[in-house]
Amino acid sequence: MSSRGTASEMKIAAKRGLRVGVVGAGVMGTNHARVLAGLPDTSLVGVVDPLPAHRSRATDLTNCRTFAGLDELVAEGVDAVTIAAPTHMHHEIALACINKKIHVLVEKPIASTVEEGREIVAAAEAAGVTLMVGHVERFNPAVAAIKQAISGEDILSIGITRVGPFPPRMSNVGVVIDLAVHDIDLIRWFTESDIVEVQPQLSSAVAEREDIALLQFRTASGVLAHINTNWLTPFKARNVTVATRGKYVMGDLLTRQVTECFGFKPDGSYSMRHLPVGHDEPLRAELIAFLQAVRSGGTPAVSGDEGVASLEIATRCLETSAKPAAAATARKGPRRVAG
Repeated sequence: MSSRGTASEMKIAAKRGLRVGVVGAGVMGTNHARVLAGLPDTSLVGVVDPLPAHRSRATDLTNCRTFAGLDELVAEGVDAVTIAAPTHMHHEIALACINKKIHVLVEKPIASTVEEGREIVAAAEAAGVTLMVGHVERFNPAVAAIKQAISGEDILSIGITRVGPFPPRMSNVGVVIDLAVHDIDLIRWFTESDIVEVQPQLSSAVAEREDIALLQFRTASGVLAHINTNWLTPFKARNVTVATRGKYVMGDLLTRQVTECFGFKPDGSYSMRHLPVGHDEPLRAELIAFLQAVRSGGTPAVSGDEGVASLEIATRCLETSAKPAAAATARKGPRRVAG
């Protein structure tokens, strides 16, 4: 039921609508179910989660069926699934679905390791199914406006800040995998170039894993970029700046305001304007793009290879930097969390 399937299969599926399931009913998975339940020509078959409380929440929100295991969902018949389970489960679940010719969208990061990510990509190619990675920030209307503003420009530098308070739900990864991987993907997407140099500085103030990361990069095209991310800021901030030879673009990804400075004069004066930004829900736009790729058999908006490439850079940041624990020994103890 993709370009690798037969034309008759595609026509039949288009006529009856896609049958889609969600694996994982945490915060993100429940949102997947909510959006899918409201999409046209799409039938939400059900949500899988081993925890009864999660299944009850999914049912209350979407009035859909829930299942304790993946096999139960597959037995109902699904064309595609979105995987929003914990990262360490992505590999096993994705391969199980791919082996049954089910199209897959897997939340970022694609897997726990680069090797597992590559195995998922290879399996999808061999099975002829659509594989997309859920880097939802690409579908933020503010990000789209920035991308359009710098299209065709000679990009010089990119700066991204993604900070906020410590998330109680986070336990098995630090800020690089949880947060910075979003922005590594954006840097690669904005520049349409691979990252070739990595200079990370990591530290741990509250969490066992890194909760502060200052990351510097150079792309193959010569763009310098940096990411500032942490779990120590009491409020969320998501800001992007891009400097090109002809303009300077500033974007707030939360308020979705994008401003462009241009027309630089020798006396230091310049012009400024606010750019139009859409109002689409990023997750809804992402899931629509995935289902369109499934229906058409076209290349997904974020391919498996792109997901692996961003994970590989994030992994290099963790491997290259000195261990956070080494820096922590210089302090008397971990910072106390107020409250």
